[in-house]
Amino acid sequence: MKKLTRSNVRVFAAAADAEGPPMQKLEHAPMRDIVDALAEGRITATALTKAYLARIETYDRNGPMLNSVRALNPDALTVAGRLDGTKPSAKRPLAGVPILLKDNIATGDKQPTTAGALALEGARARDDATLVKLLRDAGAVILGKANLTEFANMLAIDMPSGYSSLGGQVRNPYVPALADDHGIPLIDPGGSSSGSAVAVAAGLCAASIGTETSGSLLHPASRNGLVTVKPTVGLISRAGIVPISHSQDTAGPMTRTVRDAAMLLNVLAAKDPLDPTTERQRRPADYTADLARDAMKGARIGVPSDPADPLNDCYYGKLPPDGAKLMAGVIKVLEDMGAGIVRASMPAAGWLSGPGTTMAVLNRNPLSGNKGNAVARPIVFLYELKRNLNLYLKDWATDTDVKCVADVVAFNEANAGRALRFGQDLFLAADGTRGDLSEREYKSARAMDLLSAKTRGMDAYMKQHKLDAVLFPGAMGAAIAAKAGYPSVMVPAGFVSGTDDKDTPDYPLGITLAGTAWSEHKLLRLAFAFEQATSFRKPPPDLAV
Repeated sequence: MKKLTRSNVRVFAAAADAEGPPMQKLEHAPMRDIVDALAEGRITATALTKAYLARIETYDRNGPMLNSVRALNPDALTVAGRLDGTKPSAKRPLAGVPILLKDNIATGDKQPTTAGALALEGARARDDATLVKLLRDAGAVILGKANLTEFANMLAIDMPSGYSSLGGQVRNPYVPALADDHGIPLIDPGGSSSGSAVAVAAGLCAASIGTETSGSLLHPASRNGLVTVKPTVGLISRAGIVPISHSQDTAGPMTRTVRDAAMLLNVLAAKDPLDPTTERQRRPADYTADLARDAMKGARIGVPSDPADPLNDCYYGKLPPDGAKLMAGVIKVLEDMGAGIVRASMPAAGWLSGPGTTMAVLNRNPLSGNKGNAVARPIVFLYELKRNLNLYLKDWATDTDVKCVADVVAFNEANAGRALRFGQDLFLAADGTRGDLSEREYKSARAMDLLSAKTRGMDAYMKQHKLDAVLFPGAMGAAIAAKAGYPSVMVPAGFVSGTDDKDTPDYPLGITLAGTAWSEHKLLRLAFAFEQATSFRKPPPDLAV
């Protein structure tokens, strides 16, 4: 292992001119400050890109070996060089800004798009995903591809967050050294957009793009002290993203501040004929407009935890003591900011899976404590996975012989020593479906998901109590909002420590503000007010230089 020094990280300082501020501060700076530095000529796109590449070498490849960046874009410096004479503007708001993409987002360049799978090593895409085209049009430098939980955590039961057969294990930058006897982190980095989150937290890029089906943006953002937006399904095109579920999949920004997330939404939220779901999209002209410190005043915030109904408390009732203390502090802050707190249990019909929404999958994961038992997994995910992934491999993937789910399964079995450390039980279950979504059980499961999570869940709860948003600890509200296709915004809320009676260094915990369709702007305004009142985000202590 290369000795960790400060020489590489000082590239930021060397990149500044004599009159500019110390560039060491930029690696953990908000993206907005980076845009300002580029616009004012205090740093160039090339210098900035070189600086991030140096930090990736220092912290991701060496030192704590965070392993968050699966592969670098070989053309990143060339692209940055072309942008050195272009300053950020209304037309190109991200000119020169280095962005990492989760490695399930297609790029039509030299970079493979692998979903972290050994089976797709070397696979490329016929074109950029729509969101990548939007980023390039805005002037972003695509720095590389971030590691992830393989196939966005749809390969195996109990696969560790941040592990892929191609990329290895991502480490949490706040607790990088602690692991069990199998090398699995005691404090995981969150999944499946783990690399995207860790890279932003560690100052390896200005911002990143992740994806979520249910929790894969919110969980890693919470664990890494970041802001993310899990948008309404249809706000951001999914065309060119390795899929799981067209009912729930979405991409979203991962940033250090709420304003940065709003800036990226301005670029990413666009209608796309390749994704018909975007045709019903509703968005403001500018997500950064009206971000105000007093936005929480008068807002009604639902807390799904009623002391008079303790048995119906799946979100707050089982929090460990430090998590419960943190959330009590959050609620006090919101009250002090002028929010009205409505304590009322979520209808059980909302947070419980509806009848017939899950199927039993035999757990063959050799490292799982639940090995040999049947585990309930969502029918919608497993049935949509085969149909959607088969279409992606047929229509988007190039330079690979893998053309369907069955090919992935066969490749993994033929290369089990490298590809199947945790098995592939979910892919086996998915491959057993017809792959055309014609089954009655699938149609029924999707209808029940909407009935339970949307109609009887979020819609009923928010309407009954006249709420502006629902407050959840960490990513605990991910599933109900994701099934409904509704948006959530995560913002840092403090730090906790320990796991399974083991002491650990402090690591972040965020809060989720969730709402109904197309309410991203309202949620961002509420999150911004909380962020400004608290400023809880702190960089990983050993990576703050």
